[in-house]
Amino acid sequence: MRVMQIAGILVAIILSVYGVLLIGQIWDEWLEWKTFFKITLTAGVLVVVIGIVAIIVKEMLKEKELKKEKYLD
Repeated sequence: MRVMQIAGILVAIILSVYGVLLIGQIWDEWLEWKTFFKITLTAGVLVVVIGIVAIIVKEMLKEKELKKEKYLD
């Protein structure tokens, strides 16, 4: 499904940007640790929310398709 592809791309982008930020933080301390911790929590929450929303939308579209094909009442 297209929804899962979009969600996967979004999660990959978030994790890639976070990975670069993490390496920079460990080696050079680009940000204050308080700010870095906030960004870490935000990235984690975004990844979880994108995953949950993608699964819900996928199931809704699947159910709609099954109803259209008369497999469900």
